Amino acid sequence: MSPTARTSRSGPDPIASFFEDLSSRGHEPLLHHASGTLRLDLKLEKGVERWYITMVKGDVAVSHRNAKADASIRMDRKLFEGMTRGTVNLTAALLRGVLQIEGDLNLIMAFDRLLPGPRRSRATFLERQEELAG
Repeated sequence: MSPTARTSRSGPDPIASFFEDLSSRGHEPLLHHASGTLRLDLKLEKGVERWYITMVKGDVAVSHRNAKADASIRMDRKLFEGMTRGTVNLTAALLRGVLQIEGDLNLIMAFDRLLPGPRRSRATFLERQEELAG
């Protein structure tokens, strides 16, 4: 099943959009050292929304499989929505105890690199890169 960006009254679903974008890339250079599977279990009011990410040295595939993975993360859907918007940091959420992880921490940290950071920190990073190049 291919992930698609659902639309609600408030606009496109940011989680589906994030995974659709990730899936469409096919190869993600930030994951060139990562190989394995990661399952995200996003808690809803009733039930769980699952995302299954397969990483093979930068090649990425996304599905909704409910299968055993090398690593898994369980959290509220709204929390992950904040991560896809850059307003919540995965590592900080883990340290606060608001999500649960199992398995290969290296895969989880590799996935964390794909999540957008706060807009200001990204702009600051790019500005520093331009200053160093110039």
